[in-house]
Amino acid sequence: MEQIINLKLVFSSLVFAIIGLVVLWVSFFIFDKATPGNFWKEIVDEHNIALAILAGAMTLAIAQIIAAAIHG
Repeated sequence: MEQIINLKLVFSSLVFAIIGLVVLWVSFFIFDKATPGNFWKEIVDEHNIALAILAGAMTLAIAQIIAAAIHG
């Protein structure tokens, strides 16, 4: 069975993945600046598990929104 790889589809998938990651990073940065304190210092140094769960939930929610927007 011959498998044909459409390079145009692979390239567009990579471009959308990179755009999605950039939007996710920017939205996480905005969320970090909108909240008091330093996100990473609280999570890593202070071991704030509640804040880590919040950051994870926020990341998953924004990733789902970005995926839906890219998918159409």
